[in-house]
Amino acid sequence: MKTLLFRSLLTLIIFSCMDSPDQKYSPIVSLQIHDLIKDSLLNIRALEIEDNRIRAVSAIGDSYSVDLRTNKVYVNRVNVDTINFRASAIVNNNYFTLSIGNPAYLFRDTELVYKETHPNIFYDALHFWNSMEGVAIGDPVDGCMSILITRNGGTSWNKVSCEVLPSSIEGEAAFAASDTNIAIVGNHTWVATGGLSSRILVSHDKGVSWSVVNIPIIQGKETTGVFSIDFYDSLNGFAIGGDYTDPNAKHSNKIRTIDGGISWEVVAQDQSPGYRSCVQYIPNSNAKGLVAVGFGGINVSNNAGESWKLLSDDSFYTLRFLNDSIAYAAGKGKLSKIIFK
Repeated sequence: MKTLLFRSLLTLIIFSCMDSPDQKYSPIVSLQIHDLIKDSLLNIRALEIEDNRIRAVSAIGDSYSVDLRTNKVYVNRVNVDTINFRASAIVNNNYFTLSIGNPAYLFRDTELVYKETHPNIFYDALHFWNSMEGVAIGDPVDGCMSILITRNGGTSWNKVSCEVLPSSIEGEAAFAASDTNIAIVGNHTWVATGGLSSRILVSHDKGVSWSVVNIPIIQGKETTGVFSIDFYDSLNGFAIGGDYTDPNAKHSNKIRTIDGGISWEVVAQDQSPGYRSCVQYIPNSNAKGLVAVGFGGINVSNNAGESWKLLSDDSFYTLRFLNDSIAYAAGKGKLSKIIFK
C-alpha cells in the first residue's frame, strides 16, 4: 500500500514539474511581412483584432475593417471635421474610437457617446476591463490626468474627479503613439505617463481607486518617457519609450516589473532598441517573448527584455498579436500582417 502511494505521489510530482504548454516557448528568430493595405494617406496608431476581423482608425478620420478570411478591406469616414483618431477598442461587437485634440470625440461605431471641450484636452488610449466596463486616459486637466470610465458597455462615460486621482506633476502627460498607454489584467490597471515627468498610475479595482509609482525611465523633456506598456499577467510587465526626437538613444528607455508594478528596473541598458512606440508580449511565451515596433524597426526579445534583436527595418507605430506567431501592425502608409518564426 505504501509503495503504491509512493508511486502515485512520484507520478504526480513528475507531471507537475513538466513544462506546461505555456512554458514551451520557441524563440523568435525571423519574420515575414505581408502588406494588407498600402496608402500614402494612412496614419494608423490604433488597431484591434476581433475573431477574423481587424479594425483600425487613422489620423484623417477613416475607419478600416479587414476581413482576415478574404483580406477584403472596408473603409468608412466619420463625418466630423479635422478629426484625428489615436485610440480604439472593440467590445460587444461595437467599435469604439477616440480622438485627440479639442474637442475630444468618443464614438461607438458611428454614434457619438462622449464629447469634451477644453483647451488642454488630449486623449491618448482606450481599453476595456470586460464587456461593460472600460477606461480612457488623456493628458492632465485641472491638475490630474484625464480618466473616463464607463460601467454600462460604453453607452455613457463619466470623467473621474481629480479628488480621487493622484495629482499630476508639472510637464506630465501621455503619448498617443500606439494606443498602448493602458495595460489591463483582470481588475488590475496600469497607465503610463510621459513627458517632463513619467510615472505609472495603478488601480486594482477597475478604476475606483488609484495610486502612482515612480519609475526609472528616461524623462525630463516633453518628448521623453514611457510610450507603451504591456503586462503578460498580474506580475510581469514591460514598458518602453525613450525620446522620439533622439530615436537612437538607448539609455533607460526599457523597464520591467516582476511584482505587478510595485517596483521597476531598467533592462538592456544602453543596448538596442532605442525609441519604440509600442511593445507587446508574445502570447504563450511565459513572459519571455516581447516585440517592440517603432519608426526605427521591429525588435524581438526572447529573454524578458534582457537583450533584443532587430528583425526588420520596417517602420510601424503599433502592433497586436492574433496568436503566438501572427501579428498585425500599422503605421504610416500601411497595415500589414507579420508572421514570426
